[in-house]
Amino acid sequence: MTNERRVLVHPDKQALAGSVAARFLTKTVDILDDHDAVQSAHIVLTGGTMGVAVLAAINASPARDSVDWARVHFWWGDERWVPAADAERNELQARQALLDHITVPADNIHPFAASDGDLSLDDAAIAYADKLAEYAADGAAQPRFDITFLGVGPDGHIASLFPDRSGIRETSAAVVVVRDSPKPPPERLSLTRPVINSSERIWLVLAGADKASALGLALAGAAYTEVPVAGAKGRKRTVFFVDQDAAAEVPENLIAPSY
Repeated sequence: MTNERRVLVHPDKQALAGSVAARFLTKTVDILDDHDAVQSAHIVLTGGTMGVAVLAAINASPARDSVDWARVHFWWGDERWVPAADAERNELQARQALLDHITVPADNIHPFAASDGDLSLDDAAIAYADKLAEYAADGAAQPRFDITFLGVGPDGHIASLFPDRSGIRETSAAVVVVRDSPKPPPERLSLTRPVINSSERIWLVLAGADKASALGLALAGAAYTEVPVAGAKGRKRTVFFVDQDAAAEVPENLIAPSY
């Protein structure tokens, strides 16, 4: 099994979103073809400007309905602890950009609980870990994630795992509670690094000059506790989809036109 890390550079944000959307649709069809008739694909979504832009580009693609969405399950890498109708909620943004427009069964969409629901923040973390285990193979804590999307913050954070915080160091739990996020809102829920890295493929999508330093440090071998994106490694492949601005500090030997 290979474990490649590649950087694919695009001229601007629009081209970046369109390229990732096209690759996602093609790869998801291939994944479903490789699985048997009853097995599903499991996709982990992210929020943020580029995460939502990719979902919108998938929705706008003429190839959108080439995917058998009834066999696709959607999860989230993290979520803001806000009410269900809050515009900042990753789930709501994903539904508006894509999920409400495709024929995916409601039972295949697995959001984190919201702050105005029946669960406390701690109970919400336990509930999501239980849901992950429900769809896991024997002995695993989570499903086989085929593609996990991640955004990257200027500080190098992924999901809601921030530099020099306890969440990025967690190795035993599947889901962590965040109460002191350095960016608002302070309370969040996040998958842990081992769960993220159980994914077959991790696709990181980032744009803007403010991401260049974090990406450069990650690819240069920075400690993941200090630059969490440095610790994102899919079991088969890790791909950084970036625009020209974000690629400013990427080593030339890691930049590839395709993979």
